[in-house]
Amino acid sequence: MPRVRADLAELVAIPSVSADPARAADVRRSAEKVAELARELGAAEVSVVTEEGGQPAVLAHWPAPEGQPTVCLYAHHDVQPTGPLGQWTSEPFAATERGSRLFGRGAADDKGGLSVHLAALRAFDGRPPVGVTLFVEGEEEIGSPTLAATLDAHGEAIASDVFVIADSANWDVGEPAFTTTLRGLADCVVEVSTLDHALHSGQYGGVVPDALTTLCRLLATLHDENGSVAVAGLVGSDGPELDYPEERLRAETGLLDGVEWIGTGSVVSRLWTQPAITVIALDATPVAEASNTLIPTARAKISLRVPPAMDADQALDHLVAHLVERAPWGAQVSVERGSTGQPSTIPVTGPHADVARRAFAEAWGREPVEIGQGGSIPMVAEFVNRFPDATVLVTAVVDPDSRMHGIDESVHLPDLEKACLAEVLLLAGLAR
Repeated sequence: MPRVRADLAELVAIPSVSADPARAADVRRSAEKVAELARELGAAEVSVVTEEGGQPAVLAHWPAPEGQPTVCLYAHHDVQPTGPLGQWTSEPFAATERGSRLFGRGAADDKGGLSVHLAALRAFDGRPPVGVTLFVEGEEEIGSPTLAATLDAHGEAIASDVFVIADSANWDVGEPAFTTTLRGLADCVVEVSTLDHALHSGQYGGVVPDALTTLCRLLATLHDENGSVAVAGLVGSDGPELDYPEERLRAETGLLDGVEWIGTGSVVSRLWTQPAITVIALDATPVAEASNTLIPTARAKISLRVPPAMDADQALDHLVAHLVERAPWGAQVSVERGSTGQPSTIPVTGPHADVARRAFAEAWGREPVEIGQGGSIPMVAEFVNRFPDATVLVTAVVDPDSRMHGIDESVHLPDLEKACLAEVLLLAGLAR
């Protein structure tokens, strides 16, 4: 574990923010560091691969002993931007221990997951009892735009009997989970125009609609009075029979006093198997620059989480149609389609999955929980579709207190150790 911690600290220290072009050299440095660690662990073959327009990924191979299966261990080495630095309790790119947690950007998502893979290989002194392919992506945090091209180019090398994707979340601190459903993702930018130029609000207000008020009315049609998604064609399903106590949810989210929950149905269905729509950005006049003016044009970016049973592109079709058809007061509405990522259903069944259950139960001291995730990991669908005969296991080091993507991201150190042990036992158990 001291070496696991050291590896993780070295990785966290590299600000591999894939969304920031100014950090491109750091993303490359991060990939080279992963490749260096793989070589230290005795990989027979290590390469840093980059598809056109993409970020560097690492592929490393430990050949399978005669008659043994091959396991692909997936993680990603890129991270989210930090957000306001002044809100962090400690330097985001310096792994800092406080209590039972290790803080730093990427400590959980997903350099923590990567460190689990490295720990498992290190436990076998670089000679695992099964074949291992380490695949560490460098652009997951920006939607894996060239993953399909990477799989086209290197699919034969990546193909495995089992995939372990250490990039989800556990049910709670001390409670492991396998993720069995993931919502997909789609986004778009809607632009509303009511004028060909700005007007004095006193001179024409009351007769001429301004674009921002019009946009607000349009955005309000996306939900009904209960907060449920009101876009025709977006259909969810009931979630699993799993209790998510309201007190826990309130503590995890920091919901302010008096603020009500939105939507209907069980908590887990609203989080995992129903659609969700969020307005994540607005383009309009900033308050500091406001004047008494009727704004001619306003824009909003909308994020749609797609239920597991739907196709992400078709779901985006329904959202675009809704926005265009409900233009208030005859306003001109245009929609720019963004990216999509498919949802996934990942059954934890079959002999390899049975080995995984036993390994995780032994390492954690309790049976793993099958859960869904409201967030999206589009590359899971890529693996499921590309390698239909393989067993896909979506595992985690993240817990509800990890604040991945947020301020003061962290990993729970005792859970990190259990996750490492679970993967060691998994590789040992998969050996025939």
